[in-house]
Amino acid sequence: MKILLDKLTWRRNGILVFTILVLLGISNFYGLYTNKFYFLKADNYIFPLLSLVHFLYLYVLWFKITEDELPDPKMRNLEYALYAVMIVYIFKIYDTVTILGSYSQYESHVIPATFKPVAYLSLILYGLLPILTLISFWHRKQLVGKYNFEEYNDNLNIWQ
Repeated sequence: MKILLDKLTWRRNGILVFTILVLLGISNFYGLYTNKFYFLKADNYIFPLLSLVHFLYLYVLWFKITEDELPDPKMRNLEYALYAVMIVYIFKIYDTVTILGSYSQYESHVIPATFKPVAYLSLILYGLLPILTLISFWHRKQLVGKYNFEEYNDNLNIWQ
């Protein structure tokens, strides 16, 4: 685990998460059974909208690390919102597994050849997303600091 965390720096992790979010945002509009993109379905916009929270968290994390700032309550609230968004990520893993499991039910129907490769790629990306998110939380804890605002407020001396 230590080797993985040493190789996966906060920048590499952020780039990976950003790339995965963009790929999943695009593939969220793709219909696995029909091999078409659906831009007029309102359900397809839920994941890209919720991933905006993740993009914002990546930006705040990058800013706090590069500017060597301490964590603040806004960052903590954003991280808590990201915990809720991770529930959606886990649901999307379940949804993709369910779709993959239904393949045998529709073998007699015409299913595009891209069904399995795109479904497996989506499953891998959805599976990596919560893991990389937890790694970014670990990087925040190590590089930015813990959320200990009582001690932070006690040691704040504006006269120095």
